[in-house]
Amino acid sequence: MSPLERYLRHLTVERGLSKNTLAAYRADLAKYADFLEAADAEPMTASHLDLEEFSNRLTESGFRASSRARILAAVRGFHKFLALEGLREDDPTSRLRQPKLPSRLPKALSQEQVVKLLEASGPEPDDEAADRIRLRDRAIVELMYSSGARVSEVVALDLDEVTDDGLIRVRGKGSKERIVPVGSFAAKSLDAYLVRTRPELAKLRGERALFLNKQGGRLSRQSIWEIIQKAGAQAELDVSPHTLRHSFATHLIEGGADVRVVQELLGHASVATTQIYTLITVDTLREVYSQAHPRARR
Repeated sequence: MSPLERYLRHLTVERGLSKNTLAAYRADLAKYADFLEAADAEPMTASHLDLEEFSNRLTESGFRASSRARILAAVRGFHKFLALEGLREDDPTSRLRQPKLPSRLPKALSQEQVVKLLEASGPEPDDEAADRIRLRDRAIVELMYSSGARVSEVVALDLDEVTDDGLIRVRGKGSKERIVPVGSFAAKSLDAYLVRTRPELAKLRGERALFLNKQGGRLSRQSIWEIIQKAGAQAELDVSPHTLRHSFATHLIEGGADVRVVQELLGHASVATTQIYTLITVDTLREVYSQAHPRARR
């Protein structure tokens, strides 16, 4: 087994990464492997200069800073693994410079825009068949905003992971499980879907998944994207599943929630990742102050 395959196996077995994440690692590391092969080098002998040249090639090939940072992070992880496993004595990535990323804050909807989006995803009383499916769609949008769950986590939810006391058990990155409360509005939408829609869909296959498609199978990530995009178009809003997650976190922080509580709800490994939402709130306060205070403008 090659060193690269050993590392990918480590990511699968030891770290429990999802198939999608593993596929991304494999694709990024394949670029590195192709570079080494063209340079007549290999992971066990690659030098710091080789790594700098690889980084330069990524820049010359037109990769954005965020993409270069992701690829180089995968390469760093690979070489750190080789060093920890004793497969080579040094780590040539230890002095590799990280691409400078632009400071970009997550996009969040206002609370009024969230209401508009939810109303656009609701059922239409004139069409009973479409009404059942739209009950499902409304429940998905409500649940994602109420819980801050990732689209992959919503897809993976099974029926028995929704509890009777307003909680859901979410399996996040690395198969880590967390408990997230569901608000009353989302719970009501979810109940309507479970009573009026899911039993009909479940007859087709007996699938364990919480959210089912029209054939009775587990709803896909792409389908949820399309549901949210459709609701966004009807509400005249530019949204994605991640927009709802950002809005969830931003509105909690604005409402006074402790950043460490929000970290737990989002399933972030580090509080530093969550703290970006506190910056959004500060920027909002600054904007309101500059517009409202009579002596704020210079």
